[in-house]
Parts: sequence; structure tokens; C-alpha cells
Amino acid sequence: MADIAFDPDAPKKPTNLSINASLLEAAKQMKINLSKACERGLQLQIAEIQAKRWQQENAEALESSNAYVDAHGLPLARFRQF
Repeated sequence: MADIAFDPDAPKKPTNLSINASLLEAAKQMKINLSKACERGLQLQIAEIQAKRWQQENAEALESSNAYVDAHGLPLARFRQF
């Protein structure tokens, strides 16, 4: 599955949200821009889900690579200078 592209210049679209009243009040007191905060939260959530999906989709290759390193060591280890 391809990553969901995020266009920071895309037009804004009005939407309705239900937000915890206590959080909303605290945000208002701190003059937090709710739209920006929600966008940031969505970006973080999307990135987290994409990372999990990538790991799941590539689990077989990662396991194979780890098994190779366990059996044979790092391929370029002899060139390490530390």
C-alpha cells in the first residue's frame, strides 16, 4: 500500500468534531489553534499506522535479513573501523 500523501497546501475543508470538553476548555485557555492541533495529531497517527503497515508488509524480508545476519554476521563487518 502506498503512503498517504499529505499536501500542506491543500485547501481546508470544514468538518464537525466531538472533542473532550475538558481538553477543549484547556486548549481555549492556552489559545491553541484547534485546526492545526488536529492536523498535527492526524499526521502523527497516519505516520504511526503507515509505519506499522510497512513493518507488517515487510516482516518476512526483515526476518530473512535478521536470520542471515545471525547466521553469517554483518556482510561488511570486516570494513568497520570501530
